[in-house]
Amino acid sequence: MATLEELTTEATAEIEAAKPMYKQVNNERLEFSSADYDQAITDLANSKWDTQQFGYVQARQEAYGSWQQQMDMQYWDGVNGTTTWADHIAQVKSDNPKPS
Repeated sequence: MATLEELTTEATAEIEAAKPMYKQVNNERLEFSSADYDQAITDLANSKWDTQQFGYVQARQEAYGSWQQQMDMQYWDGVNGTTTWADHIAQVKSDNPKPS
């Protein structure tokens, strides 16, 4: 798990590699100022941090499937005496762990 400082270093390298970067101001194309580059680095580092810290939430939501699918699994588990739904949930959590 990377620290915010490590992610900032990574973001800095990515922004440096992407130079020159431009913005549109009053229909005029201008290269980023030093402050713009600094903000881009901060924004990218924060985005990487958020993905690292909270990306598992979206990954789990996608992997769980719809509530209808889950209810169907629970119904058939009750009918068949199986643990398909519980196994599925455990697998999703295992595949997409919370960061420590």
